[in-house]
Amino acid sequence: MKNSIKYFGFLLLGASALVSCSDEFLEEKQNYDATGQDVYNYYVGAKGRINDLYGWCLPNVADMNWQYPSVGRGDEAGKSTEEYSGFSSYVNGETVTLNSATTSNQVPDYFGGDDMDNVQAAVFGAVRNINNAIEGIENSTLTEEQKNELLGQAYFFRAWTYYKMVKWYGGVPIVKTVLAPHPSSFTQRSSTKECIDFIVEDLNKSAEMLRPFTINGGWESSENYGRITSGTALALKGRVLTLWCSPLFNRQKDMERYKSAYETMKADMATIDACGYGLYGEGNPGTNASAFARMFAVTDRNPEAVFVTLYNTLVDFSGYGDNVKHNRWERDIRPSNTGGGGYQPSKMMVDLFPMADGKQPQSYTSYSNLAKSSIEYDERYPFMDRDPRFYRTFAFPGFRWAYTTGGNGDATAMDNHNPSYNKGADYVLWNYVWFYGGSDLDENNTSYRGADNLSKPSGVMVRKKSDDADVNTAVYDYRPDGQGAQNGGYAVPFCSAAPLMEMRYAEVLLNLAEVACFAGHTDESYAILKRIRQRVGYTGDCGLTVSGDEATCMSAILYERQIEFAYEGKRFDDMRRWMLFDGGAELPAGAPDSWKPSGWGGNTCTWLGFKPFNGQRRENFIYRVNRYDDEDLEYVISPTRQDYDKDPLVEYLTDSEEERPAGVDLRRDDLPQQLSSLKAWYKKYLSWAERPGDARNSDDYSPKHIKFLPKYYFLGFTQGVSAHNKGLLQTIGWEDYNNGAALGTFDPLAE
Repeated sequence: MKNSIKYFGFLLLGASALVSCSDEFLEEKQNYDATGQDVYNYYVGAKGRINDLYGWCLPNVADMNWQYPSVGRGDEAGKSTEEYSGFSSYVNGETVTLNSATTSNQVPDYFGGDDMDNVQAAVFGAVRNINNAIEGIENSTLTEEQKNELLGQAYFFRAWTYYKMVKWYGGVPIVKTVLAPHPSSFTQRSSTKECIDFIVEDLNKSAEMLRPFTINGGWESSENYGRITSGTALALKGRVLTLWCSPLFNRQKDMERYKSAYETMKADMATIDACGYGLYGEGNPGTNASAFARMFAVTDRNPEAVFVTLYNTLVDFSGYGDNVKHNRWERDIRPSNTGGGGYQPSKMMVDLFPMADGKQPQSYTSYSNLAKSSIEYDERYPFMDRDPRFYRTFAFPGFRWAYTTGGNGDATAMDNHNPSYNKGADYVLWNYVWFYGGSDLDENNTSYRGADNLSKPSGVMVRKKSDDADVNTAVYDYRPDGQGAQNGGYAVPFCSAAPLMEMRYAEVLLNLAEVACFAGHTDESYAILKRIRQRVGYTGDCGLTVSGDEATCMSAILYERQIEFAYEGKRFDDMRRWMLFDGGAELPAGAPDSWKPSGWGGNTCTWLGFKPFNGQRRENFIYRVNRYDDEDLEYVISPTRQDYDKDPLVEYLTDSEEERPAGVDLRRDDLPQQLSSLKAWYKKYLSWAERPGDARNSDDYSPKHIKFLPKYYFLGFTQGVSAHNKGLLQTIGWEDYNNGAALGTFDPLAE
């Protein structure tokens, strides 16, 4: 039992400083983490401890781990969905099986943390820190008003920490107090229902305590913008209840869960709205959904930002000041010739977006029970006639993507071979390629060069959540030489202050739409879907075919979530909770018959009309330079680095006294005409080509396919977690390190 208390009976160690909020909220503060009871008797000291919890718990722009949810990067979550190609460990089941009894191919750990001997790197270190703050404030001499203000925030973060565990494991140990370092402190897993009830209880406490401070449009003082509100707590409660109602935890389709959740979430909307939340740009979508693009970079009060991490552009020339907090998303998604790296979406994700009429492309249907568009879709020109959000999610060759309003935005300061484009104010993405040293028809050929000195060219790039200078007053400090801006040891060309919205008001509405669908209110679900689409410029029926059928309604909701939240890190959670990899057709070893999704016709994918993700592949695509006058322009290009400026297309156009077209400008209201002109130019000068995305077998280059194993719907504990917690029950389907690798016995579905 000694090892068990190593995990649940920590000594309180040091703490991280506040991660992010408004500029005032980001001022350097004392470290209040390792303090005695007396500090809680002073409001400033107690508030410092709450500020510390923000540092521990706020989401961050990083790969998914125990502390941070996915935010849309090509991490373990992103590469488990349609959004990115390249197998994650979860969908590589044809080759690798994750295990829990050895360190080889070990299942990811969202329960122990990176280092269970380090309280700052362990999940229950965060729980202990929160419990310490709760106990300290509750037992303090502060006024009841002061206690409520601070405790309301602490209870939220305890619920948030537990939610992140429960969505992966089901039931986990419930720890409400600061445990002593003694064997008696060991705590066994509670049932999933007990954990859900515990999370909901904490969120209700949080909402009630924060009501006096936040229901009149949010926190009164601007320096508190970014803090938790009653609306934040109730919005997270809605997400938790939606998860609890979903097939992952509701295999028999208990309708009472849905009805109870609907009544609760419907009633909570009044408080959420009273905290000042709403759809950003509702009633004024702007030109080509410019409001949708702008909302991701709003730094002052943003009604869409229900749960948000704030950043700044402060620069600490002397080192790593704690108040320097940059959002690196902008840097990472930008092309390499502006100092970034760029994210390449899969062709599958590009293809499945709705057409301009709001319906699915005819040849790329995700849901068989949803309407198909009458607009012809040509995969060679996927930018034609698409949903308004498509153009704010992706960027293609020949699209404007301005990155500065002037000043120090010249990318040639970083590399004089990079294009300037008026110091970035008129930047146009040109990411076509040309091949050398072999045929471009050979899938193995990676010998290519990219236009405009791009080192990672692709046919399309992720543009979502960009601080586009054409729609925003820039909230980043662009430093192409990397001087003076350090974050995590990297030079940061884009020191962005764009907020990270973990929960948007659109999600609050779509969560409500989901439970309404099964509570006898499909009409309300469709009304919400129309509201979401009207925000980006749809009119009339918004491309929706209203149906009272639950399966059709739910398919429409899942499809809308996939488009609305593309590259925001939400899709993997949706795919797990709706079991979209195989529909629940297979059960993990040792699972009882009660795990079969009997309430969903035995298979959620069949019930939804959704093609199971297992067995599919995700490919990528490029645009390559055409041949002219029977001359193979690819082969006149030397592979040496001296040929930066020998773009064969530019040379050809120069000889022909022509130029590349001006970039497609989303500020203009003639988008269809601009796109038609670009399509005609593509036809003449560029060819579309599919390129390998997901991995292939090394011996014969035959394609591998997605395979998400049934035991991955609920994760098991790693060998390290089990070794530190000798009595902790292992999840069904996973080997128990403490029991000779016998299969686990804990049932996440048992109440």
